[in-house]
Amino acid sequence: MDDFCGNSSFWDSNLTWFNNKPDFTPCFEQTVLTWIPCGFLWFFAVFEVVSKLRLISQRIPMTPLIILKCLGSWGLIIVQLTGLSFTFRLEDRGYDISRAERYSSIVKIASYMLTFILLMLYKAKGVRTSGVLFLFWVLSTLCEVFPFQTALRNTPTEGNEKETINFQLQMVNFPLIILMLFFNCWADAAPVRKPKKKSSGKENGIALTSSTEVTYKFAPDTQPSSEDTKESKPCPEAGASYLSKLIFFWFESLAWKGYRNPLVYEDLWELNEDDLSSTQYPIFEKNWNRAAASGKKVGVFGVLVRTFGGIFMAGAGLKFVQDCLTFVPPRILKLLISYVKNGEEESWKGYFYVGILFTTSIIQTVFLAQYFHKMFVLGMRIKASVTSAVYRKALKISNAARKESTTGEIVNLMSVDTQRLMDLVAYLNMLWSAPFQIGLSLYFLWDTLGPSVLAGVAVMILMIPLNGWLAGKVKNLHGEQMKNKDGRVKLMSEILSGIKVLKLYAWEPSFKDQVYKIRDREMVVLRKAAFLNAGTTFLWFCAPFVVALVTFATYVFIDEENVLDSEKAFVALTLFNIMSMPMTMLPMMIVMSAEASISLKRLGKYLNAEEIDEDAVQHHSDSDDPIVIDNADFAWEPENKTLTNINMRIKPGALVAVVGTVGSGKSSLLASILGELVKLRGSVSTRGSIAYVAQQAWIRNCTLKDNITFGKPYDKQKYNKIIDGCALKPDLDILPAGDQTEIGEKGVNLSGGQKQRVSLARATYCEADVFLFDDPLSAVDSHVGKHIFDKVLGPQGLLNGKTRILVTHGITYLPQTDHIIVLKDGQISEEGTYKELLAKKGAFADFLVQHLEASEVEDEEFSNVVMELEQALGGRDKILARQQSQVSDDGSGEISIRKRTVSVRSQDSSGHTPSPTKRMSITPKKEDVASPEKTKNKLIEVEKAETGSVKGDVYFHYFRAVGIPMVFMTMVFSAISQAFQIGGNAWLSKWSEEPKNDDGTIDVGRRDMYLGVYAALGFAQSIAVVIGSIMMAIGMLKASANLHNVMLLNVLKSPASFFDTTPLGRVVNRFAKDVDVVDNQLPMNVRSWLRCFFQVFGTIAVISYSTPIFLSAIVPLGVVYFLIQRFYVATSRQLKRLESITRSPIYSHFSETLTGTTTIRAYSKQMSFILESEEKVDYNQRSYFPSIVANRWLAVRLETVGNLIIFFAGLFAVLGRDTLDPGTVGLSVSYALSITQTLNWLVRMTSDVETNVVAVERIKEYSETPQEAEWEIPERKPGPSWPEQGLITFDHYQTRYREGLELVLRDVTCKVEPGEKVGIVGRTGAGKSSLTLGLFRLIEAAGGSIVIDGHNISKLGLHDVRGRLTIIPQDPVLFSGTLRFNLDPFERYSDDEIWRVLELAHLKTFVSGLTAGLSHEISEGGENLSVGQRQLVCLARALLRKTKILVLDEATAAVDLETDDLIQATIRSAFKECTVLTIAHRLNTIMDSTRVMVLDKGEIREFDTPSSLLHDKKTIFYGMAKDAGIVN
Repeated sequence: MDDFCGNSSFWDSNLTWFNNKPDFTPCFEQTVLTWIPCGFLWFFAVFEVVSKLRLISQRIPMTPLIILKCLGSWGLIIVQLTGLSFTFRLEDRGYDISRAERYSSIVKIASYMLTFILLMLYKAKGVRTSGVLFLFWVLSTLCEVFPFQTALRNTPTEGNEKETINFQLQMVNFPLIILMLFFNCWADAAPVRKPKKKSSGKENGIALTSSTEVTYKFAPDTQPSSEDTKESKPCPEAGASYLSKLIFFWFESLAWKGYRNPLVYEDLWELNEDDLSSTQYPIFEKNWNRAAASGKKVGVFGVLVRTFGGIFMAGAGLKFVQDCLTFVPPRILKLLISYVKNGEEESWKGYFYVGILFTTSIIQTVFLAQYFHKMFVLGMRIKASVTSAVYRKALKISNAARKESTTGEIVNLMSVDTQRLMDLVAYLNMLWSAPFQIGLSLYFLWDTLGPSVLAGVAVMILMIPLNGWLAGKVKNLHGEQMKNKDGRVKLMSEILSGIKVLKLYAWEPSFKDQVYKIRDREMVVLRKAAFLNAGTTFLWFCAPFVVALVTFATYVFIDEENVLDSEKAFVALTLFNIMSMPMTMLPMMIVMSAEASISLKRLGKYLNAEEIDEDAVQHHSDSDDPIVIDNADFAWEPENKTLTNINMRIKPGALVAVVGTVGSGKSSLLASILGELVKLRGSVSTRGSIAYVAQQAWIRNCTLKDNITFGKPYDKQKYNKIIDGCALKPDLDILPAGDQTEIGEKGVNLSGGQKQRVSLARATYCEADVFLFDDPLSAVDSHVGKHIFDKVLGPQGLLNGKTRILVTHGITYLPQTDHIIVLKDGQISEEGTYKELLAKKGAFADFLVQHLEASEVEDEEFSNVVMELEQALGGRDKILARQQSQVSDDGSGEISIRKRTVSVRSQDSSGHTPSPTKRMSITPKKEDVASPEKTKNKLIEVEKAETGSVKGDVYFHYFRAVGIPMVFMTMVFSAISQAFQIGGNAWLSKWSEEPKNDDGTIDVGRRDMYLGVYAALGFAQSIAVVIGSIMMAIGMLKASANLHNVMLLNVLKSPASFFDTTPLGRVVNRFAKDVDVVDNQLPMNVRSWLRCFFQVFGTIAVISYSTPIFLSAIVPLGVVYFLIQRFYVATSRQLKRLESITRSPIYSHFSETLTGTTTIRAYSKQMSFILESEEKVDYNQRSYFPSIVANRWLAVRLETVGNLIIFFAGLFAVLGRDTLDPGTVGLSVSYALSITQTLNWLVRMTSDVETNVVAVERIKEYSETPQEAEWEIPERKPGPSWPEQGLITFDHYQTRYREGLELVLRDVTCKVEPGEKVGIVGRTGAGKSSLTLGLFRLIEAAGGSIVIDGHNISKLGLHDVRGRLTIIPQDPVLFSGTLRFNLDPFERYSDDEIWRVLELAHLKTFVSGLTAGLSHEISEGGENLSVGQRQLVCLARALLRKTKILVLDEATAAVDLETDDLIQATIRSAFKECTVLTIAHRLNTIMDSTRVMVLDKGEIREFDTPSSLLHDKKTIFYGMAKDAGIVN
């Protein structure tokens, strides 16, 4: 090397290290300092060129910045060329020129040429910034500093031409390099390209729906999609310079905006293209399909590794570098202490050590920030992919596989399990990083303290099983807690679903006690967990201290000559501190990984589940007949055959009726045509598109119009025809905003009939070739049914000429059909035209006979059917004989309903039994005229996101719940523990400075005294921590119990209108997510915040005490810290709020999809729904992405403040070298080294506490909602037998649904005599239901009164009124629990009484047949009973209460005629003595009433006997009877 450098040596220690004015040799400067930056550039340029050449060309315009960069490169080339040419000239003049000088210039010229070539390549390819070039100029600047300062220090001697030229070149060269670095701190202008449409998941190789359809956004307009925003807001990251990306400077604009005003969604940027669901899912899918090709079950983990492994490994590389850099500060600390101790060293070395300490910390900060950014973005992409996969699977999973999990469990896969994977990704590298850090720490500790470190290792190893045992216990408790929480949330969701029934029956106290029972179990588990956590905290604080204590004790006891000096003590202490983090994280990571592996298993099981066989139904476009089933067997589950030997050929344009008794397989037949059932044998083929109307209408949470058009382009003329045909015109007039009215979740603000008509309108609008109708007319009034049949379904209807299959119980429609298929026990027993089947006198005749009794008043069409039946069977006596034989077959008049695993009668659109728990809807039928246009179509109030900082009274509310003494004592013990910790370390500092004896040893007695006091201080600290933790845990558990119970009681006492305007999901969210935050997250956050706060306070106190001059630096740093924190917290808090609000629509949409999969598949709308789901995920990630960037932005700035604290602590230690002892320097700098992370955590915890206190704010909001009247008023309690007679008097009664709305009942005055049977009729919106709601005080009187047996009900307690009246509500709501609990939740009746009512309700045979009898478990929403059976259970409830007043609210609307007959007969006999009010659904059910009340627009128009009203042809009732065909 020396030959290469001429007469200069390569390295000279005396010149570089042992010198007051250090410098490098010229040879070193011309070789190493030249080759480092140039070697870096040439190595990475290869990868740059290869990767950039693949990009599409997008030219960047020539801007002043690019011109300056080009000029800079060429300027440097010219300088080096000038230098090179001078070397030849000087050589000719006899100067000694080495090869190193010449080669240095050549290498630089080539490198600067390369920078220019790269610049031109970037310009052509639209690359706005380059990390390679930026880092090259950084390295060049650092390496050129030394030659530059050499030139400045050694001014050229006069007459020495070589020195003069070198000096001049250096003076031009270095400023040019600094300018180039400066230019490269900025990004170039955006490339000029053709405007490109924003991808919203509608491109990227995903096939769209057919071109005639619009890809339609169904969601209500609370959520603008990225396309809706007027101007696109691209993420500034794409246009940021490399430096800006390194330190997240590009986020600054949003931080400013969030600081000035609370952020709103419109302020956020669009997602980067690479982070969109539509970009990420196809890659995941490709890898999934590749793995699935092997035919084995696919592991989700393997697919994730193949999809995201590359990014993960890049992140792991960053983490590795950061881990290595962590061990530089302890080495520098050792040198710094030695520098202070040894006063002889050159003074510049102290500053050099401090410089390295600061530089290392800054590099660490940048690497760690980039690592976490990469990992969190990766987590985001994993969430997008897995969510998409779960959603798509939901649209393909088979019905049998679907039944293995409840809707809630499947939604959990998306919400809980996917989230768990996302959270784990950021910390997964700790699985290798923690052992690596522990290993390196031990290596350096061995270097410092020798073999005595093994004693510390032994303690650590002993603590691992203890930690493991505690972690295992905590995990078990966590599992138990999750089980309790799931049970409580499930019960809450059932309570809220059936809140109307709970209020009508006055059952709230019983259900409240049920929730309290589960909550008490939760509190027991949480209390155990709190004590275990205190144990964990004790270990956490004890472990590093015990390890240090044992190691130091062993070190000094092994050999008397081993003296603990400051160098050894504080370097070891710093290494122990480094080690404590991975030691704590490792067991946590193992638990988190175990949880994630369970999530992966669950996801794997679901994603590998059996899918619907897409080939079960063949689609032949050339087939003659639109539907052909040939010799086929079908089943819902392969082992239980549902349909056998089905042979069916439907002619084009035919109207085919499918009839049969309950459970004969009618719905299953339609499902088999749709491909929903498992085909066991045979073939099915269809031709053309299909429209389907499910038996229980599936309605979406969007406007009524969007529910009907369902993604098809709007055609006004066709739309109006259909609205008219489906009898929706009167409903649109009544709805507050017509067809723009938003329909709530599950169609909550529509009646059953309205929902079914909307579903019919949707099918009619879609213009399919084949229409499948699953008994849609059973839910509508008979006259409406006739209207729909005539206008839409029948031979003259809108669908005339289309192929239609109609499942029906309405026998009057049958003569007009082209073909009838009769099903019996899952087989086609006969088929043919109406006349042919009558002639056969078989199953069809039986079916007609069975339905004869259902209509007691004979209309014209009905009479015709009876006449034809008489002719076929031979007179009325034969019909009666046939009826008798059927009854005896069925067994003593009991309803014969086969017990089935799946009640196909009640199959909803997803092939599993639906939950009829329609949320109570008492939405007004007329909206106040004055209501503003914008809000009147909104039923559901938009969830409000709080803005600004959390108000002080929320904290006080929480502190009061915890208990002020508890709060005070917790603070005191936290302060005491920190004081003990500082005391211990200060004592260690004093010990390390203890003067030695002449032989280099220390007095044994004093040594033992120092060790004893050090041990005592450490244990005292741990005990203070434990006491503080336990006190805090007890206080916070008390708070969370109080907060939950107050909210529960308050919600149960909220008026009915509250549940109408608040979606069920939102209330459940308060009891699930928010209560969970208060139970688990908030205590953890507050504990961490206190610890961090006192640590930071203690650190600053120690450094300030050691070097008082430090106080001059702490004031400006404190101001900077405070500003950064305020900036961050304001922005981050709002981003978290936005993120949580945009998260729930993802899950709402998913659960909505799960209940409507059959309908979605039938209409082939899967792609539209997938796109909508992905859009909702992207919409949520759009607020999540800035929040993870905000965390990194904060980390970089705060760690820089921490790094400055390290810098000043070191700097002042160097400056005070003459006055400070090494122990104090060790104490001060070792404390400073620990502050960086603590500062960061303090702000993070401040933000987390503020974010999570929002849960308290939300709980507080629902604990203060308006209340309904008192449940019981002791001084006004009526007698135990009230009402004795059942006399009801309405006196000028009027009511409205909510304040500010119009009256729905006006001046109602009438008297219902004891024992009277009154039928209440009226068109939709006339006020029929309002009357019962008023009677039960679900809505309160706005004037007038209702008096029952002498008591004005408005003066009594609500439960005294509701508990003494009986209602059979429209929807048969059952709750999960035993059958007995569903009949008698307060356990007031004996088993004998219950069996008696079951017999009266025709359920005794059925219940006797159940193995568990009365203890038979009813599943959620009563899904394991058919709709008919559920209605009979509700009848049994009414029979059990048997009060003097019974209200029937359209009770038979949802059941078939068979069940209807049984209910009517039972009511007539069992409630003979009672006053019965029936809201009529079918007019024939009230023709035998004592009197009929006709309501219109909230007023009583007619009130007389049915015969009187029918006698007068001018009455409204006569008109209604005529419409229904009851009179001619």
